[in-house]
Amino acid sequence: MFKLQQKVKEEATKREESAAKPTFSKMMSVRSTRLTKEYPELDGSLPGSCEIEHDDANDLRNFKLIVRPAEGYWKGGKFVFDIKIPSEYNMKPPLCSCLTKLWHPNITEDGKICLSVLRENSLDASLGWSPVRTLKDVVIGLSSLFTDLLNFDDPLNVQAAEHFALDPDDFVRKVTEYVNSYAQDD
Repeated sequence: MFKLQQKVKEEATKREESAAKPTFSKMMSVRSTRLTKEYPELDGSLPGSCEIEHDDANDLRNFKLIVRPAEGYWKGGKFVFDIKIPSEYNMKPPLCSCLTKLWHPNITEDGKICLSVLRENSLDASLGWSPVRTLKDVVIGLSSLFTDLLNFDDPLNVQAAEHFALDPDDFVRKVTEYVNSYAQDD
């Protein structure tokens, strides 16, 4: 009898502990629910320079963002960003990379991006990722890297920022060369 009571108590404790731990399937369901709510809002408020493409219409976790800047140094280019939503979303930001080679102070030639909203840990919590942020914030941020969020003072691609500081005209020439070589519609 004593062993049975102890076994029942152990089983109850295990159930309580497993219910309290976030499991992969629970995280997936939170992510899926959140994405299902975010997509209609995103579709209705995309900046005019942006569009979203899905390789698989049933997979909300992976998509491409296409940005076609209407103004600025990169005007006339088509820039494709790969966006992957991690299972820990919304506690962690989407994983983003630029698939289009470009000359930009905040995006490296191999696609790494410096954008505060994509930072998991930020010195100023209001600038980095937080669970209240949405895909809309990410899309607007990526789009704005070509206009008002362009930042030569905090570059990821230091060579591009230094190039602009030393010779702005040659910087514009190189940006245009990259746009014409790598950022045109197929």
